[in-house]
Amino acid sequence: MAFLWSVGVVVPLIALSTILCGCVSIAVSFFDSKGDRTLNVARAWARSLLFFSGVRVEVEGLEKIDRQGHYVFCGNHLSYMDTPVVLTHIPVQFRFLAKRGLFQIPFLGTHLSQAGHVPVPREDPRAALKTMTHAAEILHKRAISLLIFPEGGRSHDGVLQPFKEGAAYIAIKAQVPLVPIALIGTREVLAMGSAVIRGGTVRLWIGDPIPTKGLILKDREHLTNEARVRIVELLEGSGGTAQLPAIQPRS
Repeated sequence: MAFLWSVGVVVPLIALSTILCGCVSIAVSFFDSKGDRTLNVARAWARSLLFFSGVRVEVEGLEKIDRQGHYVFCGNHLSYMDTPVVLTHIPVQFRFLAKRGLFQIPFLGTHLSQAGHVPVPREDPRAALKTMTHAAEILHKRAISLLIFPEGGRSHDGVLQPFKEGAAYIAIKAQVPLVPIALIGTREVLAMGSAVIRGGTVRLWIGDPIPTKGLILKDREHLTNEARVRIVELLEGSGGTAQLPAIQPRS
């Protein structure tokens, strides 16, 4: 029954919302050089996804964020629902650092490009490094924030995976705080590889911003490890579960 409802009702509604919001986003982008209005369209799209899916979101720690400030947000990644949850409930101007494949999806890819989100060529480390440097420049010059999932993709089993250093690299390069966030329950709403979307309550926990003033790029490994530990603490403190893989020193 859950499968039939999801495939027959929820998924078509989400597809319709994606197409409609994609068209609006493209139209708005012609009059929106900064991408701010386009982001508002994306927020409306994200709210529709959560509504159609029957997802309720509890947020903790929002008071730690200055709505006029700019940050690098980094969090665990469990589901495709993670992005709509963050997009809807963190009220700052931010962009995503996302794998290049998402930019090839009709409507979604056009919106991502027009809104100023940053594609990452993960298969090419040298190009990825240039992309991170470019992202730091955009963040610094435009005073916006950036969202990164430093595991590099969704977790297959819900266990927190080792972090890549991109979030720390960009935060240090732009000299902005790195904010750990924890997502709990999104995997139960939409598991990786599943077509069944289940309603329920998910939680978004926001940690204390980690200052980067005075840090240099050589500090990015330490900053990455600190962010990962803090996310584990958020997961465990909020009633979620997490396992912290052993941190291997760089050879």
